[in-house]
Amino acid sequence: MKQSIIYIALVVRDYDEAIAFYTEKLSFTLVEDTYQPEQDKRWVVVAPPGSSGTALLLAKASTTEQRPYIGNQAGGRVFLFLNSDDFWRDYNAMTANGVQFVREPKQADYGMVAVFEDLYGNRWDLLQLNPGHPLSS
Repeated sequence: MKQSIIYIALVVRDYDEAIAFYTEKLSFTLVEDTYQPEQDKRWVVVAPPGSSGTALLLAKASTTEQRPYIGNQAGGRVFLFLNSDDFWRDYNAMTANGVQFVREPKQADYGMVAVFEDLYGNRWDLLQLNPGHPLSS
């Protein structure tokens, strides 16, 4: 048996502002942006550069129940983990692009890590896992 997680839905306020953040600030690729008339919504998928794994489905909050979760999908905890093959290249590029880091870079047992927030306040780890880590590439 082989299974994989292909999308993680991320609740956003606006499709276009979310696309701009992920493609311009984080250098993600816009994989798909398709209007779905039967549901009057868009199917918007972005992925990290060079990624062939899990992608983000940017899901616009469409109800009053969904809106409070914009920027708080994990209750203030780190929600997503972006692994890099060159931590300092990506950290410096993201900083230059105005990405806000809330925890400075540090060397941990598993690798290099810093915490940043996306445009809505969701927290992410920027990582470079040590060689030999089970998930390092």
